[in-house]
Amino acid sequence: MSVAEGSEAPYEQFLLFGDSLLQHSCSQQKGFAFAPALQDAFIRRLDVINRGFSGYNTSQALEVLPNFMPSLEQAHLRFMMVFFGANDACLAGSASGQHVPLDTYKQNLRGIFQHPCVTTQKPRLILVTPPPVDEYSLEVSDAAKGILGVRRTAEHTKLYAEACNETGQDLGLIVLDLWSIFMDAAGYEPGKPLPGSKKTVKSPILGQLLSDGLHFTPQAYKVLFESTMEVIKREWPEQDPNELQFVHPTWQVAHGRYEVPDA
Repeated sequence: MSVAEGSEAPYEQFLLFGDSLLQHSCSQQKGFAFAPALQDAFIRRLDVINRGFSGYNTSQALEVLPNFMPSLEQAHLRFMMVFFGANDACLAGSASGQHVPLDTYKQNLRGIFQHPCVTTQKPRLILVTPPPVDEYSLEVSDAAKGILGVRRTAEHTKLYAEACNETGQDLGLIVLDLWSIFMDAAGYEPGKPLPGSKKTVKSPILGQLLSDGLHFTPQAYKVLFESTMEVIKREWPEQDPNELQFVHPTWQVAHGRYEVPDA
């Protein structure tokens, strides 16, 4: 493996910005996890930074964004993934207070991508749609927490996934349509009830992807990882980790290696 020029410069970053679906993506307690897999893929090439904020909606995201974004003097972002909407899509009036109206959600996404702390970095941007939910599992998990009212539905979440996709296309962004990927796996047919909805039978596929009707299983994180790598290789083939140089030298050529004296 060759070494990049300017190898003494700080590592450039791959920033993950989202809600609990990214915050929890570091944990390997149950098995495969997205963030460690991404770190391994880009090891010695980029620093993968997880800025997942459990429970946050896009309004809260806009508030916290400038508080952690590095200046160009501190670090350069080569990639930025934005993954919000699962909490925005809570029903209006639900107990959590996380709901964000659909139009405001779209405006907030625009605000994130058009924020000066992002635009000055000029990263390669990946927008991920909120995934579907499983109403059957949500009912059980919410009841276990003492929450009896319905907070999320499959149909309402679909609206936010569509709005995310639309906003990304309007902004000319690369959109990773995770909602459609999961729904295709669940066998969704347009015009028929949504998998995950109580208007149809429980989806065994969504049960394998969503641990509690919302959060990801290792299988879902593997889908996210593989889909992310596919996007990178398709849209920016030169950024395929196999095409990137190490930032610092390999041990064979690094200074300090012991040289066997001539006989």
